[in-house]
Amino acid sequence: MHVLITGAAGMIGRKLLARLVADGGVAGRTIDALSLVDVVAPEPPPGFGGRVTAWAADLSAPGEAARAVQARPDLIFHLAAVVSGEAEADFDKGYRVNLDGTRLLFEAIRALGLTERYGPKIVFTSSIAVFGAPFPEAIGDEFFTTPLTSYGTQKAIGELLLADYSRRGIFDGIGIRLPTICIRPGKPNKAASGFFSGILREPLAGQEAVLPVGEDVMHWHASPRAAVGFLVHAASLDLAPLGARRNLTMPGLAATVGEQIAALRKVAGDGAVRLIRREPDPTIAAIVAGWPRRFDPRRALGLGFRAETSFEDIIRVHIEDELGGRIGG
Repeated sequence: MHVLITGAAGMIGRKLLARLVADGGVAGRTIDALSLVDVVAPEPPPGFGGRVTAWAADLSAPGEAARAVQARPDLIFHLAAVVSGEAEADFDKGYRVNLDGTRLLFEAIRALGLTERYGPKIVFTSSIAVFGAPFPEAIGDEFFTTPLTSYGTQKAIGELLLADYSRRGIFDGIGIRLPTICIRPGKPNKAASGFFSGILREPLAGQEAVLPVGEDVMHWHASPRAAVGFLVHAASLDLAPLGARRNLTMPGLAATVGEQIAALRKVAGDGAVRLIRREPDPTIAAIVAGWPRRFDPRRALGLGFRAETSFEDIIRVHIEDELGGRIGG
């Protein structure tokens, strides 16, 4: 099996790559070739014995999407995207990368299919940002998409394209709406949701963190480990039962910022909590106010997708996967 990962140098891309190499394959098929592309050249994974092609490219640039699929990968994980805060701050860049890059990739697959029999499976990472207020108590599978950000709009359009290209038989696609990923390792990025991770990640490392919103803010979360599990499980599914409804909201955990902090106290103690500094940011607060808070993802649960059920578990995943099992500071 030949696997293409776009956005392979990002956090989720790197973790997905490590999981695929560790597993050796997907759905009983051995992976013998990898194509890895991102705006910075991804690192080839250690321990992989097959063929690896890795390069730096922007899929929205002329010819790059065609280059990405020229080797006819069997499975494509399309992760490449500009994050929420950056897409909101730079309108042109958000639409160029998140919309144009996605459509050009889909069109490159269609172009190959017009000349030969080619139709890969695609796993597309969407987002719960496709939903906009006002919300019910829990957003079910029938709730309509009315995004209130440019990022959410770009992802919603991507979902529609995925469904239509799948309907036309150009490829076999599934879109997974990721919760906010928490705790993200590494340095903060430009995502408006970054503080959800920062108020836990930095104190666990003995560093100060800034909280720009009130403790009553609630959001929908899953760990990076769970997100990789979603991707691998999606790639393993028979997609025919999805019919025309190709996009699924992933399971997660609804928690307030106050509940996050309480979980941090339980796992790491009062000293870690004292490292959180309240510094209200009206811009971030306004963006977050339009985000969904709780879901009822019955379709995904029925298909076997799973996530954490407590924030203590999410924190412990970070300690195990990123801190060597020990709390810093």
